[in-house]
Amino acid sequence: MNQTMRQEYDARVQSGALQPDPAQEAVLPEFDRILTGIHAMQEKRGFFRKTPEPPKGLYLWGGVGRGKSMLMDLFVETLDVPVRRVHFHAFMQEIQAGLHAARKTQVEDSLAPVIAKVAEGLRVLAFDEMQITDIADAMIVGRLFEALMARGIVIVTTSNRVPDDLYKNGLNRQLFKPFIALIKDQMVVHELASPKDYRQNRLSGNQVYFAPANAEARQAIDAIWIDLTGGEAAPLTLTVKGRSVTLPAYRNGIARAGFHDICGQMLGPGDFLAIADAVRVLILENIPCLGRSNFNEAKRFVTLIDALYEAKVRLICSAADEPESLYVEGEGVFEFERTASRLREMQDESWGQRPE
Repeated sequence: MNQTMRQEYDARVQSGALQPDPAQEAVLPEFDRILTGIHAMQEKRGFFRKTPEPPKGLYLWGGVGRGKSMLMDLFVETLDVPVRRVHFHAFMQEIQAGLHAARKTQVEDSLAPVIAKVAEGLRVLAFDEMQITDIADAMIVGRLFEALMARGIVIVTTSNRVPDDLYKNGLNRQLFKPFIALIKDQMVVHELASPKDYRQNRLSGNQVYFAPANAEARQAIDAIWIDLTGGEAAPLTLTVKGRSVTLPAYRNGIARAGFHDICGQMLGPGDFLAIADAVRVLILENIPCLGRSNFNEAKRFVTLIDALYEAKVRLICSAADEPESLYVEGEGVFEFERTASRLREMQDESWGQRPE
């Protein structure tokens, strides 16, 4: 077996790459428990020796910016068995696409071939940011997890929510509750209760509103994006009442989009609430001057800012002008004063700091 999580973590603290954090250190034994269990399964056994049962998985939850994704990445790097690390939203999109393709073949059980494909040669499945908002996902995720676990695949996942809050207030939620019971029975549920929000700290004192939206602003935002995500990202598609809402670039709770990608589309309050629920930091670029010529886009922008404000989402943006000068003519100027005020408030370095 490679180094333990404890050894890897301590090495990074010693090198200065990480700050020691008691809450993070408290979860290291759970990762090492899984590593030990997987190693025991890999060992050669005598002919009459029974292969050990797979270790229980891990459901690691806690507030944003506490280091859950960092620990997940460290765990994946420590493994020496076939592992797949994937964002939960992206994984469920893949499953739904697989189901759609399987149904065209008129196979009796459309989920079975999808599960077989996912499980092939896999030992560990590492999900980041489990959250379930779509009824189509909610209705199949229990069977999906059960089948993967039955094949001996160990599941490790992070989430901003305690299991009991998954798919909260969702349609037909009573049908989803057995999945919550499965998590509690087959996975160790551990809260990462660090008082530090490392993601917020990385933005503290930094400029987050850039005007005008020129090449210099783009360069500054590129630097922030690389610092927060490492430059790696994939599109994130949210399903809202059967509609698809796509953010072009997303990683670990941080999304990046142009003004037109969000406010230039036929989206409504429910879509903006879904975005605010899915991301913790939104980088929104190229906000134009607003008025009569783009009144619909302006209305959507106002609704978006309201959703982000209420959800305490950190906003980083580039705009044609300062907040008070973005909307200076046409219907809605008076109403935009509140939006301008919120844009100012959201620039404060303490914005987004909230008890979790």
